[in-house]
Amino acid sequence: MNAPLRFTSHLRPMVWGGRQLGEVLGKPLADEALYGEAWEVSDHPSHASAVTHGPHRGLTLRHLMEHHADGLLGAAAKRHARFPWLIKLLDAWDWLSVQVHPNDTNVVQWWPGEGGKTEAWFVLAASPASRVYAGLLPGVDEQHLRRALREGTVGDCLHQFSPRPGDCVFLPAGTVHAVGGGVLMAEVQQTSDATFRLFDWNRRDAQGQSRQLHIEEALACIDWSAGPITPLRARGYPGADDTPSRSSETFRQHLVACDYFSLDYLRSDTPFSCGGGGVLHALIVLHGRGHLSHGGESHSLSAGDTWLMPASLDSVFCQPDGELGILLASLPQ
Repeated sequence: MNAPLRFTSHLRPMVWGGRQLGEVLGKPLADEALYGEAWEVSDHPSHASAVTHGPHRGLTLRHLMEHHADGLLGAAAKRHARFPWLIKLLDAWDWLSVQVHPNDTNVVQWWPGEGGKTEAWFVLAASPASRVYAGLLPGVDEQHLRRALREGTVGDCLHQFSPRPGDCVFLPAGTVHAVGGGVLMAEVQQTSDATFRLFDWNRRDAQGQSRQLHIEEALACIDWSAGPITPLRARGYPGADDTPSRSSETFRQHLVACDYFSLDYLRSDTPFSCGGGGVLHALIVLHGRGHLSHGGESHSLSAGDTWLMPASLDSVFCQPDGELGILLASLPQ
């Protein structure tokens, strides 16, 4: 595992999706459908990402985990039978359902064979009408929430805010959450597709049918002790009204640390290196352009690109073209 890895995007139509994955991030939308997700890195049973170039071209991440897990994950390989992250880009043009993801314990009972799902969002763009719902308001208990479900007023039970580009929202498993109204974002999560829909905004399709809900499963998986979730701001993110004056030094801000991943925001208009140290990293380009260099090869970087840097790989070199901003994920050892 001596080269950075990039994979083919797996695009998924969603009822709440839009066209921004193609129009803003350049993903190859095959038709006029509404696309909600691009799975950039996946070892989930429903989709195995395939390498796009280099010595491992055409091989899936499943194959690499079966044959090169130590090189990919380093010392953490002994804890992971599957690659630990599912990395996505999301276009929440319409409203995602109000939902809950199970933790590692609850998933064994409520969705055997899946994994727990703690995740983090990083907002790339947001329309003025968009909202994020994240966490229960103080005083909301199960009885209160059940009444809101009967009355169709679940949104009134949730903490909400208007997202801005540069917001990072950490959502531990068990957090009630939703998003929509025109939000484009990157997501790093545990490898899991376990989602329990609590409420779907009374939405019906063209045939008058509503999507399946999982009310009892969702209620059983809620962390009732957790309160409102507020975003962390990536300082100096382009377009934010709190942008400071620029510096030629590489700026690095720690955003999230949990048992499953750590996230940092890096911003620079001068060359910098990242990764290495015997740790798995993922580099997600948030804004700007540049080049990634390693071993005499150079690859272009633009918003929406995701690269994996195996644990056995030395650090890679990033050459910004103007200012370049990345989200850097690392795997706890």
